[in-house]
Amino acid sequence: MHTVVSVIVLEPYRLQLTFDDGFTKVVDLRPLLYGPVFEPLLDPQHFAEVNVDPVLGTIVWPNGADLSPEFLYDYEPEPALES
Repeated sequence: MHTVVSVIVLEPYRLQLTFDDGFTKVVDLRPLLYGPVFEPLLDPQHFAEVNVDPVLGTIVWPNGADLSPEFLYDYEPEPALES
């Protein structure tokens, strides 16, 4: 299991994550920000409060929102549908 060791906010909803094996990726989390825990993160100021929890080994926000490191390691957003 990989853990997140570093997070950098690049712009609203986009993060650069570094994992314990040195793998670095940029993720756009906007498609995931729905539901009672994640909707407050639609506010860019709240989204920017993300931190790495060294005990959990993943990213967390002060309101209790988090995403598992396994999910983040493998996460690729769905491509936009062409109209």
